[in-house]
Amino acid sequence: MTRLRLPHSLTARVLSAVVLILILGGFLVGLSIWANGRLAARQAYDRLLLGAASDIAESVRIQDGQPFVDLPVSAFQLLAQAPDDRIFYAVQVPDGPFITGLDRDTVIEVPPQTGTTPVYFASDLNGEPARFVRVTRLFAERDFSGEVEILVGQTLRARQSMTVGLMRDALLPMAVAGMLLLIMSWFVTRSALRPLEALSDDLTRRDPYDLTPMASDGLPRELQVMLSAMNRFMGRLDRQVDTMRNLIADTAHQLRTPVAAIRVQAEIAQDDPDPPARTRALDRLLGRTRSLGTLLDQLLSRAMVIHRIDSAPRLPVDLREVALDVLEHSDHELMAPTIEVRLEIGDTPVLVNGDAFSIGEAAKNLLGNALRHGLPPVRIGAAQEGARAVLWVRDQGSGPATIIADQLGDRFNRSTGSGEDSTGLGLSIVKSTAEAFDGRVEMGRDETGFRAALSFPARTDESST
Repeated sequence: MTRLRLPHSLTARVLSAVVLILILGGFLVGLSIWANGRLAARQAYDRLLLGAASDIAESVRIQDGQPFVDLPVSAFQLLAQAPDDRIFYAVQVPDGPFITGLDRDTVIEVPPQTGTTPVYFASDLNGEPARFVRVTRLFAERDFSGEVEILVGQTLRARQSMTVGLMRDALLPMAVAGMLLLIMSWFVTRSALRPLEALSDDLTRRDPYDLTPMASDGLPRELQVMLSAMNRFMGRLDRQVDTMRNLIADTAHQLRTPVAAIRVQAEIAQDDPDPPARTRALDRLLGRTRSLGTLLDQLLSRAMVIHRIDSAPRLPVDLREVALDVLEHSDHELMAPTIEVRLEIGDTPVLVNGDAFSIGEAAKNLLGNALRHGLPPVRIGAAQEGARAVLWVRDQGSGPATIIADQLGDRFNRSTGSGEDSTGLGLSIVKSTAEAFDGRVEMGRDETGFRAALSFPARTDESST
């Protein structure tokens, strides 16, 4: 049985990260506090040990040629600062007689010493860890000359208790601060995620066909980046849906008349007993069929071009290769077999950023218009003109009137001389392709005839990086 896994909550993730940081930070701070507290306790109680040993050393006197000690009360008052600790003291001559002390039979492993500087060391005191200090007092008198060694020690209970107390006093406020930080993190996270909830509610209330951009004013910068990407995606999706709607509507609208005409011509050809009339009906039927095929090709081509404009990546395209490819497909030989088409390209690449298929379809439509409505010879070529890369088609005709040429980029808009073979979609494809790749459609007349061209920003070294 497959277990249903619930999605992770962003709030839970953030709080988990905060808890992990607090635990790790508390552990590191705890180690630091323990090390510093241990050092502070050692320094404090080492001073007590040294003070007690120094007091005892100051009380040593030479009497009858031998060291004598009158133990001072102040030494024991200092050692009493750690009432739970066991203490040890001993006064003796190195490698000589034992003068006085506590637990005379206790053996303490004393490290070797050079000089009279106090020395601290750790050892066991009746099986319990302890800290010791050794102080040496030097005498140079007539009756006695040499060193007297004072050894004072105590167990570590007070030091450990002080270390624990320091850690407790430091960690308790930190724990309270950590809990407050965790609560604040929850409120901050919920506040930060509230715009996401508002966006989710907005999307939930939207109509399925509403793909208008969502407002990003007042949102955090990170959400604005995400929302901008979402709006761009919704824009592309809206254009694709609009293309699909147009294709369906255009197909339903434009096919109704040709299909009806084909049906009428077929019925006439079937019912007319006169062979010449039947032949004329069949010719008209063939013409209608070709017109219908051209219309379907144009509809599908326009839908494909618009789809690729939004989905295909922009890659380097050499307009010379596009012109050569259009000519090599030899579609013009079927459309106008008696018209000569010439190719004029140079040796220098004419590069643009775009989609080769879409630009090729636009070029085919430019060439088709020239073959249907222009005068031979027809030429197709590509060249770079300043900062523009141009793919052009030229014929010897005068071209359409200016007022008509300005409207030829609209769908199903045809001139009066187009004839029934024209669908009015060709220049719509050309115009859409040019605008998609930051270009424009240029039409003009000169002494050599009429030129229709696709003009794009030329690809430079900066645009390739």
